[in-house]
Amino acid sequence: DEGLTIDLKNFRKPREKTFTQRSRLFVGNLPPDITEEEMRKLFEKYGKAGEVFIHKDKGFGFIRLETRTLAEIAKVELDNMPLRGKQLRVRFACHSASLTVRNLPQFVSNELLEEAFSVFGQVERAVVIVDDRGRSSGKGIVEFSGKPAARKALDRCSDGSFLLTTFPRPVTVEPMDQYDDEEGLPEKLVIKNQQYHKEREQPPRFAQPGSFEYEYAMRWKALIEMEKQQQEQVDRNIKEAREKLEMEMEAARHEHQVMLMRQDLMRRQEELRRMEELHNQEVQKRKQLELR
Repeated sequence: DEGLTIDLKNFRKPREKTFTQRSRLFVGNLPPDITEEEMRKLFEKYGKAGEVFIHKDKGFGFIRLETRTLAEIAKVELDNMPLRGKQLRVRFACHSASLTVRNLPQFVSNELLEEAFSVFGQVERAVVIVDDRGRSSGKGIVEFSGKPAARKALDRCSDGSFLLTTFPRPVTVEPMDQYDDEEGLPEKLVIKNQQYHKEREQPPRFAQPGSFEYEYAMRWKALIEMEKQQQEQVDRNIKEAREKLEMEMEAARHEHQVMLMRQDLMRRQEELRRMEELHNQEVQKRKQLELR
């Protein structure tokens, strides 16, 4: 709708960072003669564009909009739009500077996570993943503005033990897996090779008892069940080991605090002894002066 305009201020959250990687779009199936000016004009309804890059030989480009919400609207409205005999493909670009952070202590918030990882570079977004009750899952996502900061965080946290609170359990950091859970794999994009036609000879169905495929289907199910049980046992073992380590750590922490208290008490007693000794010396000096 050419007449429709967007009131941009309604799509900016308070203190929201703008022109981040999260608002960067991939635009495919571009006409070979498209210009940067035309690309900007195509997206001008959604506000001022930041970065615009076009790879004319391969027919794709990238554009960065002000906010994620505006990028989402642009994606919905422009995807599959015809342009000079082609249908545009608009997708969110992969965020190549994002990390998954595990083993977060339970009292780490989004703000603390961002503050902690800002030592490695500019953080665009930091989120602690929570369950359906709003409790921390112990896992978070940190998105940097560039790859060097993400690489620095990955290397430093792998080589050292990065602690976020007084709880001495280091976080683990790894590159975040990138998935497309929006478009998925449509039929038109499946490669139609010989293996494809062989697998598609039969439609979806339940295996019939007594048949060849039923026998092997049951063997696959048994293998999957064995894998599930072994994974559950591994998870239980790890949980028990975590609980044991936490108990040992708390006992050692208590013992360490008691030792520090004893050392402090001994230091205070030594200070009192010295003060008393100085006082006695002063009294002796005064007595000697009085005798003279």
